[in-house]
Amino acid sequence: MSPRVVLAGGGTAGHVNPLLATAGELRSRGCDIVVLGTAQGLESELVPGAGYPLVAIPRVPLPRRPTPALLTLPARFRGAERQARQAIRGADAVVGFGGYVSTPAYRAARAEGVPVVIHEQNARPGLANRLGARTAAVVALTFASTPLRARGGRTVTVGLPLRPAIASLARARATPQGSARARREAAARLGLDAGARTLLVTGGSLGAQHLNEAVTRAAPALPPGAQVLHLTGRGKDREVREAVARAGAGERWRVLDYLVTMEDALAVADLVVCRSGAGTVAELQALGLPAVYVPLPIGNGEQRLNAADHVAAGGAELVADADLTPQVVVERVFALLASDKLGRMARASAALGCTDAAGALADLVLGLIGA
Repeated sequence: MSPRVVLAGGGTAGHVNPLLATAGELRSRGCDIVVLGTAQGLESELVPGAGYPLVAIPRVPLPRRPTPALLTLPARFRGAERQARQAIRGADAVVGFGGYVSTPAYRAARAEGVPVVIHEQNARPGLANRLGARTAAVVALTFASTPLRARGGRTVTVGLPLRPAIASLARARATPQGSARARREAAARLGLDAGARTLLVTGGSLGAQHLNEAVTRAAPALPPGAQVLHLTGRGKDREVREAVARAGAGERWRVLDYLVTMEDALAVADLVVCRSGAGTVAELQALGLPAVYVPLPIGNGEQRLNAADHVAAGGAELVADADLTPQVVVERVFALLASDKLGRMARASAALGCTDAAGALADLVLGLIGA
C-alpha cells in the first residue's frame, strides 16, 4: 500500500509553492497526497490545478485585539480541528508549512497519533509552527539561523523546496556550459544582450514604487556596457519607461510590468536588487546570485532576518528602504555591477544554496514513516 501523506498550509505563495514542490517529490516516490487548506487562499486554485485533492477547512485566525470574534474562537477552532482530523485519520505522516490551517492540522495529527514534519520558510517562525514544534517529530528549516527547534525530535536545515522552473534552472547552472546556455536562451526570449552585465530590479509581483523611483532616478549613471531588466509591478511601468527614456538609457533598460517566466529573468541576471522574502532569498542562494536586498519596511522585520545569513556570508548586501536613494544606487548598486566583487559574491551565494530541498524534505518524511 502506498504511503499516505497529508500536507497542510496555504494562504500565500510563501506557503503554497514549497508545499507543491514537496508534494510533487513525494508523489514521484509513490505517495498518495492530500492537501489541507482553505477555500480562500491561493491553494484553492493552485492545489487542484496541480492535480492534488484539497480538503478545505475553515480559516480560523487569532484576533490580534479583543473583539467579539474572540468569544467564538474556541468553538470555531474545534470545528476546524474536527475536519482536519477526518482528513488525517489513517495517514502515515503530516507535513505542515505554517499558515492558518496548520495549527488545527498539528493538533489533529497529535490526537490521531500521526507523526508531524514541519517546514519553516522564514527566519522568524510563525505562530503555527512555533506551536507545532512542541510536538513535531522533525522540524526542517530554510535558514540555519531560524530560532525554531523540535522539542522532542530532530531539527534539520534543508533549504526551501523550489518551484520546478527554478529547480531546473539551478541544475542547469551547476555547470558553466549549462549556465551559459540558459543565459543565452533566456536573453533571446527577453530581447537582451546575453554578453552584457545585467542588473535585475524587481519588487515582487506587485512591484515596489520606492525601488522603481530610486533606481530610475540613477539611470543616467548606468555603467557602460551594462543593461537593466526592470520588473516594475503591474501598472507601474509607464513612469519607469518615461524616466529611463529621459535619462537616455532606454536602449539598455528593458522594462516589463510583470514576467510569468521569472526563471528567465534570473538566468540572465548578474546582480539582483529586490525585497528579501524567504522565497526570494532561498532562490537567489540556490542559483548562486549576488543581491542587494531592500527589506520591506513593514511587518515584524522578518525580511531583514531572512537576508541575514546571505549578507553575513558575503553573497549579498543590505540597504534599508529609507536609505535607498539615487546616490546610494549609484555608489552601491551600479558600482557593484561594474566590479570584480560580483564573482566572489556569486561563489558565496552558491555555497549557501540548497538546490534539492524538496528531495531532502521527502527523505525526512519517508524516513520517519519507514517507507
